[in-house]
Amino acid sequence: MSPEEVLKKYWGYDSFRPMQREIIQSVLDGKDTLALLPTGGGKSICFQVPALTQPGVCLVISPLIALMKDQVYNLQKRNIPAIAIYSGMHYKEIDTAFDNCVYGNIKFLYLSPERLTSDLAIERIKKMNINLLAVDEAHCISQWGYDFRPPYLEIFNVREYLNNVPTLALTATATPEVVEDIQEKLNFKEKNVFQKSFSRDNLSYVVLEEEGKDNKLLDILKKVKGSGIVYVRNRKRTKDIAHFLKRKGIPADFYHAGLSSDIRSEKQDQWIQDKIRIMVSTNAFGMGIDKPDVRIVVHMDLPDSLEAYFQEAGRGGRDLKKSYAVLLYNDADRRNLERNYELAFPEFGEVKRVYQALGSYFQLAVGSGKGEFFDFDLADFITHFDLESFKTYNCLKILEKSGWISLTESVFIPSKIKIIVSKEILYDYQLKNKSYEKILKTILRSYQGVFNHLTPVNERKLARFLHMTPFALGNALNQIAQQGIIKYLPQKDKPQLSFLEERLNAEDLTFDRELYKFRKDRYRKQIAAAIHYARTPDCRSKMLLQYFGEDNDKKCGVCDVCLGRTKTELSQDEYENYKSKIKKMLAKEELSLEDIVESFASHRQPKVIQTLTFLVDNKIVERSNNKFSWKK
Repeated sequence: MSPEEVLKKYWGYDSFRPMQREIIQSVLDGKDTLALLPTGGGKSICFQVPALTQPGVCLVISPLIALMKDQVYNLQKRNIPAIAIYSGMHYKEIDTAFDNCVYGNIKFLYLSPERLTSDLAIERIKKMNINLLAVDEAHCISQWGYDFRPPYLEIFNVREYLNNVPTLALTATATPEVVEDIQEKLNFKEKNVFQKSFSRDNLSYVVLEEEGKDNKLLDILKKVKGSGIVYVRNRKRTKDIAHFLKRKGIPADFYHAGLSSDIRSEKQDQWIQDKIRIMVSTNAFGMGIDKPDVRIVVHMDLPDSLEAYFQEAGRGGRDLKKSYAVLLYNDADRRNLERNYELAFPEFGEVKRVYQALGSYFQLAVGSGKGEFFDFDLADFITHFDLESFKTYNCLKILEKSGWISLTESVFIPSKIKIIVSKEILYDYQLKNKSYEKILKTILRSYQGVFNHLTPVNERKLARFLHMTPFALGNALNQIAQQGIIKYLPQKDKPQLSFLEERLNAEDLTFDRELYKFRKDRYRKQIAAAIHYARTPDCRSKMLLQYFGEDNDKKCGVCDVCLGRTKTELSQDEYENYKSKIKKMLAKEELSLEDIVESFASHRQPKVIQTLTFLVDNKIVERSNNKFSWKK
């Protein structure tokens, strides 16, 4: 089938979105391809369609378990055979899944980067007829990116088993350095980038300096109708703000990774169905959710990178109708970011102590643990060893970025049950154990194949039907399993931690100090860029586009600056005074914005920026490559 026929058959569309067809053709021509499409730009179609036009399996690497599961579900709904392998799954399930990819009719295999490096994965991949390697969230492979994940670097090694199969890398956010780095790290035969403009004409970016943020949020949500997301930094604030909004008559709920999978799914569904208008969330919410009619996205805190901000803000207005991305900030945000910067890079001694505690927590002997996955309850770990939470979290991130461990988000894996005795023995067991008879009869009626293979069971639904608590049902199933009647794998709903290398004595742990310094400097620049974005009265869209390497001087006309909402009172005398000082500085040499602004006291800087913006707009000062010069 042609790409158009595949699109029509499985998705019901007559034509592709802009740039999708060109990307698909590049892949079909056998070329390594990097596709930069903004959030909601239809990235998944770019690898799903070409994979379906030819025989074989498409291998998809993704770091986000929730996103993998969501895409597999959506493919299966369209009768496209797809499967995902991720941390927390039982070995037998993984073995069967790989077998189905080698000998069955699976078209899409989704793998987390940590799973990609296991001996089992490599041996089975060698036997598969792979037609395309798709690398989702490709910015994770770059040290220059905001979400670097060392296991992504292993994709380079896997390519040698794929017999010149093309690679399609996809991301929604990448600076020019990251674009170059992705292609190098994935060993592209030649550079090949398709980049759709990051410009969102229907999205109005607004930055407001506010002390009373909660009341301002309420004011905004009263003026802007429709569905929305409010992002905050910590879990407690999600609950506090949601309750505040509800008291004020706005249907709102809260969401964070600490909630159980059932509760998260229920809240998400209610929001998608517009039963809840506003979702107040940490950054755990929004990835992979297809809700096109989000009218407003509000950030209650200054982000620590424009990459993350752009992706989250971009969840507004995917239906191309007028929407708003609002950032509320104040000077306390800047101080918090700068304080977090210091805390984000603890001493190596602290990192080694946390590593030592991990070994004790999982009771791992030195020399063992490589490639194993463990349920990881961070709160319990911190309590168990009396650790400081924020510092411990940052130590874990350093261990992860240094390639010693991997951490995944909370993953829900349903219970699985298999009856391992004959029907006659089971009947006899039921007669002798009346307290378990109803449980077993209900399982037999509700789940076909439970005699033949491990069968997924919805424990919450089963408990509700039996008028039991989920805890009581779990205890009963454990008892039946201990008596040799069933094989029972309890459900999981916890983050996963894996040791990527054998456990060492903590004192033998090594770190690349140059790389550590590079990441620290990079993080500092990302924070500075976020602060600059918030404090500079220049067209918001233009600043974001320039950050991502788009040479665009056209003003959007719809942001707060273009509409004149952030004017600083500037007298003529002040203007002439600042103009004179800027002229003297630029007479000597070209300077960056940072160089100019930091030459003035902090309380004067907003007016300096306003003066400089006026000078540029009126062609008195020229800007080239982020350097300013006085026009001769």
